Parts: sequence; C-alpha cells; structure tokens
Amino acid sequence: MAAPTIRTTHVGSLPRSDRLRALLTESGDRDEQAFEAAVTESIREVARRQAEIGIDVGNDGEQSRIAYSVDVTNRLSGFGEGAVERAWPADLDDFPAYAEELLGDTENIGGPVATGPIEYVGEEALRRDLARFDEAVDAENVAFPARFRTAPSPGAVLRFTETEHHDTLSEYIFDLAGALQTEYELIAETGAILQIDAPDLLAGFTLTYKDDSVADFRERARTHVEALNEAVANVPDEQIRLHACWGNYPGPHHHDVALEDVIDVFYEADIGGLVVEGANPRHQHEYRTFEEHPLPDGWRLIPGVIDVKTNVVEHPEAVADRLERFADAVGDPERIVAGADCGFETVVEGANAVHPSIAWKKLEALVDGAELASERLA
Repeated sequence: MAAPTIRTTHVGSLPRSDRLRALLTESGDRDEQAFEAAVTESIREVARRQAEIGIDVGNDGEQSRIAYSVDVTNRLSGFGEGAVERAWPADLDDFPAYAEELLGDTENIGGPVATGPIEYVGEEALRRDLARFDEAVDAENVAFPARFRTAPSPGAVLRFTETEHHDTLSEYIFDLAGALQTEYELIAETGAILQIDAPDLLAGFTLTYKDDSVADFRERARTHVEALNEAVANVPDEQIRLHACWGNYPGPHHHDVALEDVIDVFYEADIGGLVVEGANPRHQHEYRTFEEHPLPDGWRLIPGVIDVKTNVVEHPEAVADRLERFADAVGDPERIVAGADCGFETVVEGANAVHPSIAWKKLEALVDGAELASERLA
C-alpha cells in the first residue's frame, strides 16, 4: 500500500528582515522606493526558504504588513485613527504581575476607528501585493504545489478596531463583511487558497467577550460565521480554509473555551478546510473533538503540530505522533495537512515568542515529522 502524502503548510506570518521591520514601524513619511525594495527582497527570501525546507503550501509570509489584523483597514474607507481600548485576556487577569510584564498597558491604544460608511477602496494596492509572491517565486526559480493568502475575518477586524459609526456590533460586523467580500474574491481570483484568520471564534471568548457565558459566546460566534458566509458567498468552499486559535501569546490559557463547545458552529461555515491548534500544551487533547464530531464531508483538517509560543524545536517523532492522532480521529490521513499553531511574527512590534532563526528550524521539524507520519500511516 502506498504511503499517504501529508502535505505541509503554516499559518501565514514568517519572520521579516531587520530592514523591513524598521521601515514598517517608521513614523512619518516613508521612503516608498526603499520599502518596495525591502518587501521584494524579504518575500524572495521567505519564498526560497520555504521551498528549501519543503513546505508544500506556501505564502508571502505577510512581509508587507505591520499586523495581520488591521492591515486591511488601509484598503477600506471610513476609518480614521483613534483610541482602541483592549483589556487583558481573561486568563491573564488571574496573573496581573505576569500580564503587566508580558503586555504592559492595554488602555487607549491607538488604532483604526470606523467613523463613516465602510467600502472597499484598495483593489489596486491588493493586486500589487498579491503579485509580489508570484514574482518572488519566479525570481527564485522555486515552485509550490499550492499557495495561500491570508485575510482577517470580519470578526477579527472588529476585535482590533472600534466604531463610532454603527449602533450595534452586529451592524458593524455585517458592514465589515460586505466590504471584505471584495478582498476575499480578489484573492480567490488568483487561484490561491484563501485563509481567513478568525481568532474571534475561539480567542474571542477570553479576549473580546470576557463576560460571555459559553452559551452567549456560541450565539455570538454563530453571528460571526453568518457574516463570514455572506462575505465568501462567491468563493468556492474548497478554496477556503478557516484559521481559528486561542490567541498567539504565551499565557496560561486556563480560561479558554473548549473546541467541542463551538465545533458545531464552525461546521456552519461555508469553507473546505479548518486550521486549529494541536501543539499548544493546553489543547493537545482537542484532537478527540474530531472523533466525536466528524469533519464535514469534503473538508480538510490542518492541525498545528508545532508550537509557535516556545523556542523548543519539536522532535520529528513528536510531530508525527500529533499528526497520527489527528489522522486517526478524522479517519483518513489524506484529509490531513500538517500546519503550525499560529504565525511566527503576527505583529511587527509584538511579543513574538520565537526567535526568527528558530522559527525556520521549527518548520524543518514540521516537514520531517510529516514525512515520518506519512510513512507510519501507510
């Protein structure tokens, strides 16, 4: 019997060069020629390194973005700069000294605020950004069996912004969905897999909606999925994978909502793949959810099998063990794609836990573990 092929991917953000990081965080008028050159160079680097390591489904590493969550507001009308208040996650409320050390002051952080009607106005900018990865692949003479592009869910944008224009959060999220529809469809037109980052569907329980009961949160998540479905109505399900996580920060996570408490809501999404954490030590048991709640027909599961909150490099045997557990739970190893728990550098000026050089070593372990699991599952 031929061994199944477990492909490899990651969640999206990869380490940026020092030069690019400095340009992304530069205040005042930026030298756009220097920025374009730095982005081009950095995307070529991540394309080459992904190919060398053996990543099957690669991307541009989100090199041109300062943060995965709010970059899209640069392509939307109706936003200005204002105060965006974000409280500590619920788990860190129990450990205030550690929270202060890890996150510092979270009140009155500057960020995008909706002050008027929201419309998509960034088609030209997005098309330029989408072209960069193809140009890098050609320049480096590398190839990937498939590629993906990330975009935040309507609920993710809501999480990291505020609105002064909408009367309710429900009105706001559906307004965002209507505008983001254009971004999603432009990405899909390129043939890339559209990965929608939706931390609101898991991490939202401890970050944004700390006062919700599980029942309340389920209903809120259902509204978020309804908004998402409206936004992807014209994108084929099989071209979409949904990424949900419990928050990419090294906290205790002891108040996280259980995957089994919301998995049926996830299954209402019009998608073809689900990306979930599987290496996070708080959630390594969650593979059992897919035994009790089978994956919908036609869906793929992309479990995280390397942890992006520790500099410990996983042994390929440990990666293979995790993949085998998920394959057994789903019942078909061909429906499994090996991934990472989250991104390595989701925010340029954030508390990214893994050193850039170690991030690449962890991805090597991911590929080696996937090869080993493929052999074992033959």
